Amino acid sequence: MLHFQQSSLIEAPIEQVWQFHERPDILQQLAPPWQPVQIIRRQGGLEVGAISEFRLWLGFIPITWVARHTHCDPPHRFVDEQILGPMPSWTHHHEFTPEGKNTRLTDRIDYKLPGGLLAEWLLGGWVNSRLREMFRYRHEVTKQACATLNER
Repeated sequence: MLHFQQSSLIEAPIEQVWQFHERPDILQQLAPPWQPVQIIRRQGGLEVGAISEFRLWLGFIPITWVARHTHCDPPHRFVDEQILGPMPSWTHHHEFTPEGKNTRLTDRIDYKLPGGLLAEWLLGGWVNSRLREMFRYRHEVTKQACATLNER
């Protein structure tokens, strides 16, 4: 099993950061421009049982990914798990922790790559570097969006 974690301080109260993640267009907002994503469906918000289905592209190969929310504790945490997709296992924890007037946003992912231990050994560092780029972007978008809301 591989692990990834990205954490950033967002200069906004926890409720505001949580509300940003509740937006109906959040998947489009957080998708990096270099990683084309087609949203197929989104049923529900952040609550348990909510479903997100999207299509990623690996070169010319379309990859369907379906995730179900399995835990929700507003405004502190929600968890989604891949139920259909390329990984044998993928659990994504989204955590929101108050730090004074700010919020610590932490994304933690526990996952397995197809191909078992050999694939994880050969490709794990590369996958984590791709995740680092993506979540750096996502956290920056979150910071900017919450800063804009603070200015209002």
